[in-house]
Amino acid sequence: MEAILLSCATFFSTLFGGLFAVKYKNKLHLIMGFTAGVLLGVVSFDIFPEIISRVTAGGYRPVEPMVALVIGFLLFHILEKSIVIHHAHEGDYADHKHPQVGILSALALAGHSFMDGVGIGLGFQVNPAVGLLVAIAVISHDFTDGMNTITLMLTNNNSTKKSKMFLLLDAFTPVLGALSTLLFRVSPHFLVWYLGFFAGFLLYIGASDILPEAHAKHSSAKLIFLTILGVVLTFVITRFA
Repeated sequence: MEAILLSCATFFSTLFGGLFAVKYKNKLHLIMGFTAGVLLGVVSFDIFPEIISRVTAGGYRPVEPMVALVIGFLLFHILEKSIVIHHAHEGDYADHKHPQVGILSALALAGHSFMDGVGIGLGFQVNPAVGLLVAIAVISHDFTDGMNTITLMLTNNNSTKKSKMFLLLDAFTPVLGALSTLLFRVSPHFLVWYLGFFAGFLLYIGASDILPEAHAKHSSAKLIFLTILGVVLTFVITRFA
C-alpha cells in the first residue's frame, strides 16, 4: 500500500513539471537545455551506477547491459529517422519537425515512468526502507520528466492540448507501474538488460534530439550553463536519494 501511495505523489510531481513547461513555452530552448542536462545526469549518476552495482552483485557479464544500451540507442534512432524519411522531402526534412517524433519520444518517457513505478514497487518488495529511498528519488526527478514530455511534444509541432494529454499519460504510468508489481516479480538479470536498454533511449533523446534543437537558434552561455545546472542538480539529487 505504501508503494501505491508514494507512486501517486509522482503523478503530481510529473504533472506540475509539465504545466511549468507549458506556461513558459516561449522559453522552451532554455528548458530544453536544462532538460538535456537532466537526462545526461540521470543516465550517468542514476542508471549507470545501478547497472554497475547489479552486474557486480549478480556476477553478470558487463557487456550485456552495454549491448542493451546500443540496441536502445539504435532502435530509437531507426524509428525516428524512419518517420522523418517517410514524411518529408529529401531536401528539407532536416529543418522540419514531425509530431510523430514527439509522440514517440513522449511514449518512451512514459515507458520510463512506468518502470519508475515498478522500481518503487520492487523496492518495497525488498523492504520498506529501500522502497522509500527509491520513491524519494523518483518523485524528485519526475518533475523534470513532466518537463521533458511537454518539451519533446511542443518541439516537434504537437499542439498544447495533445501535449497535455501525453503529460497525463506520463503522470499516470508510475501509478500503473507500482500496481503491476502486485502481480509479478522480475529477475535481477532482466533488470540489468532493461536498465542498459533504457539508458540508450535516454542518451539518444538527450544528445541527438533535445540538445541540438535547444542550440539550433538560441545558442548562448546561459543555455550552456542551464545544461550544466541540469547535470549538477541530478548529481545532487541522486547522491542524497
